[in-house]
Amino acid sequence: MYFAALLARTEDGWEASDMELDDVESLSDLIDLARSAAVDDDTVVALIEQEDAWFGVVRVDGEEDPRYYVSNASNASRSSYGSMLTDELLGKDEEDDELDELDLDGTEDGEDEVTASYADEDTEEEEDEDADDGVRAGAEPVPSGPLGDPRLLDDLGVSHKQLMTLDGEALSEIAESLGATEVLEAVR
Repeated sequence: MYFAALLARTEDGWEASDMELDDVESLSDLIDLARSAAVDDDTVVALIEQEDAWFGVVRVDGEEDPRYYVSNASNASRSSYGSMLTDELLGKDEEDDELDELDLDGTEDGEDEVTASYADEDTEEEEDEDADDGVRAGAEPVPSGPLGDPRLLDDLGVSHKQLMTLDGEALSEIAESLGATEVLEAVR
């Protein structure tokens, strides 16, 4: 179960809105949603959490590049919305997917590969176990623990040290530090 909200900074404080994740199919959709919630191109903070497994923060300041933070990259990479963030932070993009799909082994289409794979049952079981570790074949392993820019909320009252130690009620604690507890709880 996910909870997601947008906090838009205004002259009078913060406005919160429930973020409908059903409409978010890509990171670009999330950024567009955040920008559309902005008041006069001011800061918008998107908060996402998945049942105490991980939380993510996306900060959008006008047309500047967004900044990201994920509390537990390994857990986040196993979820659809978390993997959007971890893929961005690890530099994996759609162009990489296209290259991964190309047949670059030196054979022409339709030709059999010359090399064969020989594996005993123990090796196959180990490979199956590795597949369950959240590591995609050919991909860099996702680090366990925080990933991204822990300083993205420093100027808003949430220090990087505080952000990196949050768990459980992380979004509530972030909202409290921002002075947005009431507006966040209203959309929760």
